[in-house]
Amino acid sequence: MTLVYCSIPEQLVNPLFEVFDGGDFVLSSYRSVEASLTDVQLYFPEAERTEEAKRLLKDALEIVGAEAELTVREVPDEDWKFAYRRHFTTERIGRHVIVHPDWEPQPKTNPGDVVVSIDPGLAFGTGKYETTKACLEFIDEAVSKGGVESFLDMGCGSGILSIAAKKLGVGEVRGFDVDQEAVEASRENAGKNGTEIEFFRYGLGAKVKRDLGRADLVAANILGPLLIKFADEIAPTVKKHLIISGILTELYPEVLEAFTRRGLKELGRKTIGEWTSGLLGA
Repeated sequence: MTLVYCSIPEQLVNPLFEVFDGGDFVLSSYRSVEASLTDVQLYFPEAERTEEAKRLLKDALEIVGAEAELTVREVPDEDWKFAYRRHFTTERIGRHVIVHPDWEPQPKTNPGDVVVSIDPGLAFGTGKYETTKACLEFIDEAVSKGGVESFLDMGCGSGILSIAAKKLGVGEVRGFDVDQEAVEASRENAGKNGTEIEFFRYGLGAKVKRDLGRADLVAANILGPLLIKFADEIAPTVKKHLIISGILTELYPEVLEAFTRRGLKELGRKTIGEWTSGLLGA
């Protein structure tokens, strides 16, 4: 197995994932709590494709403005398939949500806790990312206050937000993602958790529009520029509350302004690391 990798600032990781167009090359990332930079990696079995992989990764790095030296090395096949599992452990997020890798022993719980068992595989969303963590906290808080009977997950990734909402007691839960692998991962994780959730493939801004309906609570954990670009499509889906996330803190005021102009008001915000997420009300 061939590995091409480099290290970049954490704030550029999500933008890199958004712009990387690698076909059947799959981008992954890892950051140690002791490290100041995040490793981004491409694993692939065909050594003769090394130059192609380097070119694709370099092109994406240039788009997001990251300067990084690419390194190539060979690794044993068994080392890469489940390498991410070493860095994904059981964690409590908010008051009631416990995110649990399904290869670890079942965690101890308190009354009112929900356990979300997740294997993200190739999809985004483990609860370790600052943006996902903020969304889970907002969902926990909103559902605990009552009045949340429906939830819409824009950019569902691994399905973690939808599964948490369902387990917290939301009746109608739907989610979509532009990536079919993410949709399939979400469906698989929903099944592992014994939850019935509608996941479908769709992308904001699609030429053929889909009626997304409306939900009491909507989560849009996508990049700040995309939130601004698609605010006209996101805002009408909100009955009561909208969670906006995936936003670098310096861009948050601009994203917030895009939604306040469409009749929503800020009810709260969370800044974790270099990312800020907001809870908006209709």
